[in-house]
Amino acid sequence: MSEPKEQHEKKQDNHPTHKQEMSFLFKAIFISFFGGVFWSFIGYLNYLFSFSVINPNMLLDPWALGDWKDKGIGVIVSIFLIGVLSIIVGLLYYVLLKKFKTIWIGFAYGLLWWAIVFVVLNPLFPNLKTIGELPANTIISSLCIYILYGVFIGYSISFEAAELQTKDESTDFQTANK
Repeated sequence: MSEPKEQHEKKQDNHPTHKQEMSFLFKAIFISFFGGVFWSFIGYLNYLFSFSVINPNMLLDPWALGDWKDKGIGVIVSIFLIGVLSIIVGLLYYVLLKKFKTIWIGFAYGLLWWAIVFVVLNPLFPNLKTIGELPANTIISSLCIYILYGVFIGYSISFEAAELQTKDESTDFQTANK
């Protein structure tokens, strides 16, 4: 039996939404990776200009990988790995917080990740001092970078979610008026 034309059209209308959702997921992954690479590079510049005693290489400290991890290739590998780990951070935002359209959620998300790295995960990094032992410049500059990272991830993903929702609503409106 053939389906009525209206039911067939409704099924086709649902298909682009799934395709748009997959496209949004890949955008969120790209945004997250880019954000991790970009802001860890800014963190490295922060280290080079002596605003911070923390180098992106601290990610490699728990593993005895040889002297290369303390050289330029170690910085590049660390920045790339931070980008990969950032995908997980971005996907968490995508799943839990994408519907919020305020910059403050990203601000809080960046603060949360700063606390996770510097308080919760501190024992994993042998060369990372506790918050009380870190210089004020390091604390302030790293807080700023994490906040900007959280705002970048949060605002970018929330903006894409709002754009997708707007497109879906206009498609639904157009379909209803046909």
